[in-house]
Amino acid sequence: MIATRGQASGANRIPFLALLGANAISMVGTRVTQIAIPWFVLQTTGSAAKTGIVGFAEMLPIIIASFFGGTLVDRIGFKTGSVVSDLLAGATIALIPALHHTVGLEFWQLLILVFFAGLFATPGMTARQSLVPDLAELAGLPLERANAAYQAIPRLSLLVGPALGAALISLVGPSQALWLDAAGYVVSATIVLVGVRGLRRQATVSGSSSRYLDELREGLQFVRQNRLVRTMITVMLVISIVDMPLFSVVLPVYADRILGSVVALGTIVSAFGAGALAGVLAYGAVGHKLPRRPTLVIAFAACCLSLTPLALGAPLWVIATFMAVEGVISAPINPLAMTLLQEEVPAELRGRAFGLVTALGLAVSPLGLLMAGYIIDYVGLLPMLGLIAVSYLAAAAVCGTAPALRNLSSPPAPEPVPVASTADTDLRHAAGYREGISR
Repeated sequence: MIATRGQASGANRIPFLALLGANAISMVGTRVTQIAIPWFVLQTTGSAAKTGIVGFAEMLPIIIASFFGGTLVDRIGFKTGSVVSDLLAGATIALIPALHHTVGLEFWQLLILVFFAGLFATPGMTARQSLVPDLAELAGLPLERANAAYQAIPRLSLLVGPALGAALISLVGPSQALWLDAAGYVVSATIVLVGVRGLRRQATVSGSSSRYLDELREGLQFVRQNRLVRTMITVMLVISIVDMPLFSVVLPVYADRILGSVVALGTIVSAFGAGALAGVLAYGAVGHKLPRRPTLVIAFAACCLSLTPLALGAPLWVIATFMAVEGVISAPINPLAMTLLQEEVPAELRGRAFGLVTALGLAVSPLGLLMAGYIIDYVGLLPMLGLIAVSYLAAAAVCGTAPALRNLSSPPAPEPVPVASTADTDLRHAAGYREGISR
């Protein structure tokens, strides 16, 4: 019997939905932790300096694990990598309240636990992102729609997680909130273990540490030699340098110096978040029908929308409105960029490639934060806004002119495939797959 993927998708969407559910639980838990751990440090030490040190201890392992953990994920398989990562991260988080309420928890011990929690949790994020193409194919979903659904989760967790964390801390205290976060990791691992089925083993052959280094170099070589992947990473790095400073430095300074209210800052960021969530959901519905290159160009150019009312000193409601519109129009950037990478990167290299993208983005973000602070203090807010605008327009120009992005037509409609049991389904995502490591 022959059926199209659309006909077969109904019975095969459970694994993809399980992945979304597991990732949602994991990410909401991460947002809770981002609130609970700093509050726990302040409550137990009373030191803002130590709180900052803990924040550094949280970010550093994410960069390290993103760079080196992708190879491990490729080795043991995406599903196994997700499950093991969540279980280890949950156990590490649980040790914080467990030690605090029993033998006591020294500050240096907290730093070690926070470091390893980030080190263990990060490969799980890489593994789940690497599962998207296979599960989308199994469900008969276009990659654009699958990535839009996947990218909606971080935005939703940003709206839900901090509020949930604050509520939990108020009701049960920061240490009890950490217990719940640890339990969330276990639930996430269980959902992936039970719900994500129908995958052929994707792990590469394991071997010695020298073989590990060879595999790591193989991933780096692919990224360096593939024109499309290299171009997309370059564009995303440029945006990472200015995007985080906009929300972490520029907008807080603007709200303080110009608007004079932290409520204004919350209004602006919430307006963007709501627009981004609406935009990514809309892209999930129609994104696979849109021309890719113009969509990228328009989305990057739209990132400048909010900068004009900021530069002109417009009223809060105008800034918030422009922010919401920007969120809607720029929403396709992440799901479309990830779709292009997933189509281009062979399945056996996904962990390494996606981990490298994450590591590089996180590595340059602190540089952007430092740069933004100095520019604002010594040159002014307006020049910083101008630099951000130029960076967004440069990204749009690269997407519109780069030879590597010249032929970004959507993949052809899928060929009819035999209906098979989930255990026998071939999950190689043929759309956009490239043999070799050069274009």
